[in-house]
Amino acid sequence: MMANYLDATCDVTERVADLLGRMTLVEKCGQLNQRLYGWDTFVRDGEDFDVTAVFKDEVTTFGGIGALYGLFRADPWSGMNHENGISRENSARVANLLQRYVMENTRLGIPMLISEEVPHGHQALDSESYPVNLARGASFNRELQREIATAIATEIRDKGVHLALASALDIMRDPRWGRAEECFSEDPYLAAEFTKSITTGFQESGEIAVILKHFAAQGEPVGGHNSGPVSIGMRELREIFLPPMVAATDALGVMAAYNEIDGVPCHANADLLTGILRDELGFEGIVMADGCALDRLLNLMPDTKKAAALGLTAGVDLSLWDSVYPDLAAAVTAGEVGEALVDRAVSRVLRLKFELGLFEKPYVTEKVAERSASWRIWNLQAAREAICLLENRKNVLPLRDAKHIAVIGPNADALYNQLGDYTAPQNMTDGVTILQGLQNLAPENVTISYEKGSEVREKVINGVEKAVQLANSADVIVLALGGSSARNFDMEFLNNGAVSSKGPNMDAGENVDVADLALPDAQIELFQAVRALGKPVVVVLVQGRPNAIPEISEQADALLTAWYPGAQGGTAVAEVLFGMTNPSGKLPVSIPRSSGQLPVYYNQKVGEYKEDYFDERGSALYNFGYGLSYSDFEYQKIETTRTNLTIAELEAGEQFEFRITIANKSDVAGQEVVQLYIHDEEASITRRKKELKDFQKIEIGARKTQEVILKIGLAELQIWSIKNRWELEAGNVRIFVGGGSDTTLETMIQIKNEVV
Repeated sequence: MMANYLDATCDVTERVADLLGRMTLVEKCGQLNQRLYGWDTFVRDGEDFDVTAVFKDEVTTFGGIGALYGLFRADPWSGMNHENGISRENSARVANLLQRYVMENTRLGIPMLISEEVPHGHQALDSESYPVNLARGASFNRELQREIATAIATEIRDKGVHLALASALDIMRDPRWGRAEECFSEDPYLAAEFTKSITTGFQESGEIAVILKHFAAQGEPVGGHNSGPVSIGMRELREIFLPPMVAATDALGVMAAYNEIDGVPCHANADLLTGILRDELGFEGIVMADGCALDRLLNLMPDTKKAAALGLTAGVDLSLWDSVYPDLAAAVTAGEVGEALVDRAVSRVLRLKFELGLFEKPYVTEKVAERSASWRIWNLQAAREAICLLENRKNVLPLRDAKHIAVIGPNADALYNQLGDYTAPQNMTDGVTILQGLQNLAPENVTISYEKGSEVREKVINGVEKAVQLANSADVIVLALGGSSARNFDMEFLNNGAVSSKGPNMDAGENVDVADLALPDAQIELFQAVRALGKPVVVVLVQGRPNAIPEISEQADALLTAWYPGAQGGTAVAEVLFGMTNPSGKLPVSIPRSSGQLPVYYNQKVGEYKEDYFDERGSALYNFGYGLSYSDFEYQKIETTRTNLTIAELEAGEQFEFRITIANKSDVAGQEVVQLYIHDEEASITRRKKELKDFQKIEIGARKTQEVILKIGLAELQIWSIKNRWELEAGNVRIFVGGGSDTTLETMIQIKNEVV
């Protein structure tokens, strides 16, 4: 008779209970371990692959494997490249090889989950490399993010992957932090909307579970130090850092964050991982540890058994590379934790495997499908919509009359500098640098010349002199500056993969935090030298964080940021410079004047204090939501059919509706992001100056006028009140609408206690 857990007609809960009842304590603990590095589980000889002794020993020791991380990961840390790693063509075959060994060499035949990094595409050989989250945040385009997530999910599903580890939950509150590029925004509403979009995109097939990273509040570490403590209270946690998770409780997994909150590490925080996440938000998926994070609990409990009990009790279900969870069985035997908590975590892992259909379909078709042409289309579109035009003095852009364009700078012809951290070795023919994009799209009568000028951090011998000589013969200078998160194979790394050494072209990425947000001296010297020639200078910033650029802002003729725009970023930048694409990006973060201003995010609290410093302005150099266009948009009118609603009406689902009229006064069609902000003028606790609560990206034709409807209701108007709960409070709320947080139109609404 077939066991119930193998019977697909049985209810998932029944299957989980049946399988759990058949497992030994050691087998249960094996399902909670994800301690192997995927690249250590196979050996390659030409195009032949076999499993390693390390992998076999793990299967034998624990009677199976819960999950395997990074089978396809390729990068300087793993040491995997095109010579020794797994190509796209071989991926499904290798996944099946390892899965088959687990299925055929364990007592119960429980398939393992395969988890992979997908921060901006699959971190594997021959994969599509999209713009990083910070770039995608600039699009303000929900549907575009869903399409990209769907494309990535399709790509990894064909390879045999089950878990997509996707950055989404971090809110970028301190740009000194090296992982700023992994955040969608400094704003919780924008980040929440995009988190919701990618969760839908990743999971709509039913065969991929997204693991949202990181929970919670990692984006505001003290001093900008990676994985440093976070000094916030419950209100800041609720209002700023939890909204992305609240918007995506249907995600099948989350990854706990490295940081602590008010003295409690997230991996030991039962109030966070169980009380808020599960009991309050209703999350039913798995909680995965971050790499080696459970080992950090040894700072609290030096005994591995006690540290394991701490993590398990808090609600961590699945480990990652640590030495703590392998001692879970010993912890149960020693009485440090009850087996019921082991069963709780194992049940969650098994449920996920059943829900993804692994028991019925543990293997994938070994002939991997060709890349879809749509992936490249979405990639390029994402790069286009990432570009934020910040200055365009005397309409120097688009470039129409220049016959000789000098392309200069460390990021002009450096593909890896466009891609961000967590990037696999690339097939160089798959990507387009800014130089290549300009060469490909320039009219036949236009000459494109190039000099590097400097590295990201360091000078190049005679680099400035050569750049000046070239620029002196050109009509226009395109200067590609900024930063890079590109890792080198000769770098050193921590045991969790974070960089621990410096390189001439890396100033951002995991563990690459900076004290000074100004561009390195080598780049400033290059800018000053070419600017002194008196020719038009167009600065293109390729960066993973908002750099402080007051001098460039004041002196460049045109300025735009492409963030890290992905493998197709060079084409997108060239299209904007030549006027083939009208820029539509809006800043997902505020750009500071200096590091000393921090924090400079737009949604500061209202209070009686002087904004400006004695020696520096307090306001941002460029505000959140800002971005120019080749079109000229005029916000003309805001109307609402109802200016007041009662608390009861809002709780019943009614909304305030606003009709905004916008005109395109130019002869150029363009896209505009219409943004709605609120300020609660009557509240029991201090409110923020402005808070984004809705937005819509629209296309407006040349000399056309268009109406847009934006809505807000209970979710947007409730606050974490003085009673420490979410509630609506009666009073006036000011409404602001415009093309950025520096808004144009205003009106007022009122929340009433009862109908008058």
